[in-house]
Order: sequence, then structure tokens, then C-alpha cells
Amino acid sequence: MSKSLKALGLAVSALALTCLPAAAQTKVTNEGISPTEIVIGTHQDLSGPIKVWGVPVSNGMKMAVEEINAGGGINGRKIKMILEDNGYDPKKAVLASQKMVERDKVFAMIGPMGSPTVLAAQDILFDAGVLQLFPLTAAEFTFKFDPAKPQERLKFNNLLPYVESTRAALKYMMEWKNFKKPCIMHQDDEYGKNVLDGFTQQLGAMKVQPASVTSYKRGASDFSAQVAKMKADGCDLVVLGTVIRETIGAMNEAKKLGWDVTFLGATPTNVLEVPALGKEAVEGLYAASGFEIPYEDTAKGKVKDWLVNYKKMFNTDANTQAIIGYNAVMTFAFYAQKAGKDLSGQKMLDSLESGDKFLDIFSSPPTKFSKTDHLANTITQVQQVKGGRWVLVKDNLMF
Repeated sequence: MSKSLKALGLAVSALALTCLPAAAQTKVTNEGISPTEIVIGTHQDLSGPIKVWGVPVSNGMKMAVEEINAGGGINGRKIKMILEDNGYDPKKAVLASQKMVERDKVFAMIGPMGSPTVLAAQDILFDAGVLQLFPLTAAEFTFKFDPAKPQERLKFNNLLPYVESTRAALKYMMEWKNFKKPCIMHQDDEYGKNVLDGFTQQLGAMKVQPASVTSYKRGASDFSAQVAKMKADGCDLVVLGTVIRETIGAMNEAKKLGWDVTFLGATPTNVLEVPALGKEAVEGLYAASGFEIPYEDTAKGKVKDWLVNYKKMFNTDANTQAIIGYNAVMTFAFYAQKAGKDLSGQKMLDSLESGDKFLDIFSSPPTKFSKTDHLANTITQVQQVKGGRWVLVKDNLMF
């Protein structure tokens, strides 16, 4: 069967598929559901190279669970969340997923962290009929599914896809600044490959040859060779398929070399830690994003209250990662509530595919899935670091 990925209006839509054959049935578990409780699981990096993502994501999830339970739960059922540390290690993610499926009997896996870790563990979930919902990776394998494999119907994502967001941001920057020699430095894994694909696809559409393509191993801390190569190749725009410390490291290296070049980061670079930790080295960095980052001194209403409450709970400021974790659980709760009091795996799947919209408090694009679309509608923005803060440059971008 054919697959296509296309932009519709301001939204980036997911893979369009024909209906599953009548004989192909998707098994969905009813484990983890009792008259008083729903058991969900998640695995995050709490100790490894991207714990600056995993810790606040898990905090945001905990905050959402506490709010939901304080309000009476989901149709009278309280949420019990099982949290495991994957250390950003695929082997640990597999073991954590096996434990949560076999011992904890989770109903759904919510917001698991990382492209390589999610990819390594997802078949354990699908074989058991456990839903994989809203992982903390925007790699295309998290929402594209093969109609010949009905268990893949269990995966849903609500994040901005790396390929499409990179394409949209790169197209905007190329046209706005008239760059002629773009290049890329990307992490050598599933995440980095998706950013590279977006970079390559967009340059191909614009009939532009990359000036340089270089990569680094996940966990690396020395980027001198990569930056020196890109400078020697005459790059005027550097696309970064990096996370936090790698973004700062690459830009620091450019400063050491006295290389004044424009940097454009993929969505994982668009977090508060980059300007907070990178300081002057990252001033001027552009990045793709899905929503504006709220700041406590300028936020209003429910968002202001949420930021204040988060600080009270965790004694630290909320960030992008915490918002994403919070929204993952709140999105789950919305569709579980819609599924009704007699919740089951099949009714949860039907609810997710119903087309009903979830609107968060942060003015993100609405989350909406259908039977042929397991990626929520998303809009790309470009933001820039100015004065130690991310500020919006352009929104409503599409390739």
C-alpha cells in the first residue's frame, strides 16, 4: 500500500493509509484497568546524557497525575504512574519496558523518552497490546505505521516531526537570509538521521547542494573536528541535529575559531537550558519549535498559575520539557475520559481515533487524531536566542 506525507493548510499531517484489511485485528490490552485505578508507565533519562530532558519531563507528568487525581481522577479512576530510568540507553529501555508490561501490567506507555530508546522497546509494547502514546521523540517511526502490521496502529504522537519541522525552518531561513552554502552537524542515531533527512529533502526541493555534512557519536563532547571541517568547507548556515550540550559545544567551538556563522537548531535545541547554560556562546541561535516558551514574569492566567505551581512542587522553574511531559498525561486523560466509564483498550483506541480535539492551556495547535492519522496537527515556528531568552521570529511555517 502506498504512503504519503503531505502538508494541509497550516498543519503538517501524518501518513495517510488505507483501511486495515477486515481480517487484520489490532490486539489492545485491558491490563492496568481496575474499578479504582489506571496504571500507566513511562521511561525517561534520569541519569544519562539527556537527563536535562528526562527529569523535567517526568516532573511535568507527575504534576499532571497529581492534578487529575486531586480532581477525582478519570471517570472515578485514579492514575498510578510507573516511572523507570532508561539512561538514554536502548538496552535499559528494553528492560524497563519488559518490567512495566510483565510485572506492573501497564495499560499504556505515556511519553517514553528518546528516539533510540523508544525504537528499541516499542515492539515489546505492541506484542502485548500496550498503547505507545506521545513519546518524547518526533522521529517518523513513532507515527508512521504499516497497514500490514495491525499492532503498529497502537502508536500515536503529538510532537512536531523532526523531518517536517527541519524542512520548514530551513526553507524559511534560506529564503529570508539568502544563504548559499548550508551544512549540517547531526547526532549519529535515529533522531539525527531524521534531521538529516529533513535537511537533505529541503535542499533537494530547492536545488541547493549542501556544503558539508558531518556527524558525531551520541554522548560526544568534543566537536572541534566537525566545526573545523564545516568552517573549511565555507558554510554560511549550520543546521544542528543536536540536543543541549552538543548545541552549546558546537557554538563554543565556532567562537574559539572566530567563525561568525548562523546556526539553526532542530526542535530539541529549543529549550531554556541552551541560553541559560550557553550564555553568550549561543546568542543569535535560531531553532525550530512548536510553541512559544512561557516565562513567569510575562505569562498570564492558567499558564501563570501553572508556572507558579510547578516551582512550588519542584523548587525550580518550569521549562519546555516539563510542559511536554505535562501535556502528554493531560492528552491521555482527555481521551481516556472520552472513552467512558467502562474503559477498555479498544475503547481507548477508538477515542484516540475519533477526531475529537484536545486543547492545552499553552495555546499549542490542537491535538487531533483520526483512523488514518496518528500524528497530531502541528505548526512550525522559528525562534531565536536574544538577551538570554527565546523570542519568536516567525510562526505558521510549512514546507
